[in-house]
Amino acid sequence: MTQQTPAKKPYAFTGYEKFLLAVLAFLQFTIVLDFMIISPLGAMVMPALSISPQQFGLVVSSYAFSAGASGFLAAGFADRFDRKRILLFFYVGFILGTLVCGLAQDFPILLAGRVVTGIFGGVIGSVVMAITTDLFPMEMRGRVMGIIQTAFAASQVLGIPMGLYLSTWWDWHAPFIMIVTIGSLVGVVIAWRMRPVDKHLALKQEHSPFAHLLATLTEPKHLLAFCTVALLATGGYMLMPFGSAYTVNNLKIDMAHLPTIYLVSGIATIFIGPLVGRASDRFGKFMVFAFGTSLSIIMVLYYTNLGPTPLAEVIVINVLLFIGIFSRIIPSQALMSAIPDVTKRGAFNAISSSLQQVSGGVAAVIAGGLVVQGADGQLENFPRLGYVVVCASLITLFFMYRIHRRIPEKPVAI
Repeated sequence: MTQQTPAKKPYAFTGYEKFLLAVLAFLQFTIVLDFMIISPLGAMVMPALSISPQQFGLVVSSYAFSAGASGFLAAGFADRFDRKRILLFFYVGFILGTLVCGLAQDFPILLAGRVVTGIFGGVIGSVVMAITTDLFPMEMRGRVMGIIQTAFAASQVLGIPMGLYLSTWWDWHAPFIMIVTIGSLVGVVIAWRMRPVDKHLALKQEHSPFAHLLATLTEPKHLLAFCTVALLATGGYMLMPFGSAYTVNNLKIDMAHLPTIYLVSGIATIFIGPLVGRASDRFGKFMVFAFGTSLSIIMVLYYTNLGPTPLAEVIVINVLLFIGIFSRIIPSQALMSAIPDVTKRGAFNAISSSLQQVSGGVAAVIAGGLVVQGADGQLENFPRLGYVVVCASLITLFFMYRIHRRIPEKPVAI
């Protein structure tokens, strides 16, 4: 009598899928860390390279602008290659750009390094999204997105403190060398163990990259998703740049306590991400998104109208804000992953990534125009900023409801 191999349980991860998720999450960790680490290093970089705050601001923003441009330009080619190969190509470019930053001794070289890093790093997130959409069914994508999004929290909790410690012990180049070292190991593992992701190549596509880009941009079902993506970036990019200044000047929290707030919030989000992902698969993506939007609106209205506040309350508020944010990002990504056809997933995600960067930059500019710093250091008109975020959240909820109606989903038991 022959012994049969046990079948995979429905909606359970196989060993290879667990490996792949771990590698992709770790890859995202290096990308997010590289993007976030430059801002805390400003106090060291500016005197070391004798550059002005305006020049350092250009160094910070150059990543976002180059990432936005490259995501759009790469969209036409995103579905014409094996996704594993295109992932490795852009990841190698990202590592080389980071290495230039780690070796930079003057402003032009550092700026060039950030531009190169943004050009390559800005596309990687969209390739990861396309890979996960290709390899995981809709019923599992909430958990998948939850695990991958946890990389953001891990970079905040583990990466940034470690990078700052290395900068203090050695110099500001150290975090970039650390990212290059870790990233190179991740790249080797991807090249060695990851299987090709190329089934989309067997399907018919447009005859040229430009035609493919144009077809993806003008697809009617994509337009609503692109508008939703642009609005989703509004909330975070409007509040985040002023978070520390608002906490210190308006909430009257000592600057020495800022690391505690970020540390606790980051640790909480490491657990929040996977839980939100599981809830999205179990109760439905739109239901969790609606919960996240409701919680975000309540907390934004409360947070932006606060005066002097105890530290413990500020920590609780930040954790609740992150719960609301993650409860919007994770289910929205999982739900919108079902919109593009197999042959347009790479282009769709590349354009979405580009839109996130550009709309985030526009939102930050609008926020800068709304908020004014008074003579006593307090940020004025901050409640008005909260009302703008709430309006954007309500419009996004309506858009997501329309997307949800077009993509029926059946919640599953995990």
